[in-house]
Amino acid sequence: MDTRKNVKTTNIELTPEISDYLDKRLQSIEKLIDRQDTSAMFDVEIGKTTEHHQSGNIFRAEINLHVAGKQMRASAEEATLFNAIDKVEKETMKELRRFKGRQRRLLRKGGIAMKAFMNTLGTGGARIRDFARRRRK
Repeated sequence: MDTRKNVKTTNIELTPEISDYLDKRLQSIEKLIDRQDTSAMFDVEIGKTTEHHQSGNIFRAEINLHVAGKQMRASAEEATLFNAIDKVEKETMKELRRFKGRQRRLLRKGGIAMKAFMNTLGTGGARIRDFARRRRK
């Protein structure tokens, strides 16, 4: 799957090493995205928070993921750029799994409600039930 990616750097240069590492982390997130979703897009921003600080949480990573009409955002500040990328990847995966779980749960609830509705119809429900079974085949 080819997901669109926009990478923005702030106060650092995007080296091939950083780019490869970022691509590797984004591929693990892409595995959770539906393959038919052509609108999926990553907006990634990495960089230093300030130029004059030398220690502490000075590296920042942020991922904005647009998927299936939903926008997810995660950001992290860490002592190293690679740690910030790892942390933001974990946050994005957690949010994406939560979103997919909600979708699945709502789909199941809808199916349960439909089944309960069809069972309450009695004999008239049998015709609808037969129609639904024929459509599934």
